[in-house]
Amino acid sequence: MADRRTPRAGGSGGSSRPKRPPGSGKPPGGKPAGGKPAGGKPRGGSAASGKPASGRPPSDRPRSDRPRSDRPPSDRPPSDRPRTDRRIPDRPLSDRPRDPHIPDEITAEQLDRSVLLELRTLPDGLAEIVARHLVAADLAMADDDVELAMAHIEAARRRAGRVAAVREAAGVAAYKAGKFSEAISELRTARRMTGSNSFIPMIADCERGLGRPQKALDLIRATSTKTLDDETRSELLIVGAGARADLGQLSAAIVTLQVPELTKLRPGTARARLQYAYSDFLAQVGRTTEAWEWMERAAASDIEGATDAAERCEEFAGIAFTEEIGPDQAND
Repeated sequence: MADRRTPRAGGSGGSSRPKRPPGSGKPPGGKPAGGKPAGGKPRGGSAASGKPASGRPPSDRPRSDRPRSDRPPSDRPPSDRPRTDRRIPDRPLSDRPRDPHIPDEITAEQLDRSVLLELRTLPDGLAEIVARHLVAADLAMADDDVELAMAHIEAARRRAGRVAAVREAAGVAAYKAGKFSEAISELRTARRMTGSNSFIPMIADCERGLGRPQKALDLIRATSTKTLDDETRSELLIVGAGARADLGQLSAAIVTLQVPELTKLRPGTARARLQYAYSDFLAQVGRTTEAWEWMERAAASDIEGATDAAERCEEFAGIAFTEEIGPDQAND
């Protein structure tokens, strides 16, 4: 599947079940339409006198010899009254959401093996449909077609809403679409299902996206980093630094990223993103030459091409050169 943890680089951007219908209920037991017991005899009083046990005159009784269809609604026994509140009508087929088309060349085998294992709880035919929708969503996301990706994920979610990988995919897609409230809901659900803290960086970044940087910091502070892998821990640091910057604490943001991981992580995406974010914050406080140096390190670390560090190096180089020789000389 697509990269599951993609909080915004540098902290500033860049990256139902319906209720069960009530039961139909049972009519009052043992009473026929005329109000007499099943044997056809009155439950009390004398048959000769015709007087009921309650002492009520016979003329006050509801007439049982009147045809059922002719009785006014108020005279009908409870079992004969319409039960309009007992069932939820079926939703017309025309109103049901339509699934996006899945190209024939997309197969379930293209999905990450760990996700395929999660889908084994579903019937075979259903598991294949869900898997193909998830693959189609990944491909759409790679093409930056977030709307199509979300349509495929929603189709998978309708069929397999209890599978953690499906809820995670829904959360990631909502995050990338900027639907932060929806993303938080889906990612928290995935976290409850799996018990994993790998979703914390993205949840915290969603809090930033909703304008709640302090809540993001509180969430990060409450998270134990001892069990996190290098990538998740790096992303958590980046989001934390971004939250500090949101609060106007740029110096604190820089200090947040002055950690051993900045140089001790092995070359790769996690190290490159950490160095990229550090460079970005240095640039924001006017330390351009240092920002340039760290962006060059990020470009060297980015062996997978996950960032645009190489292009940013050229940008910083031009700024640093202008600052060193002065703007007037640069124009000459």
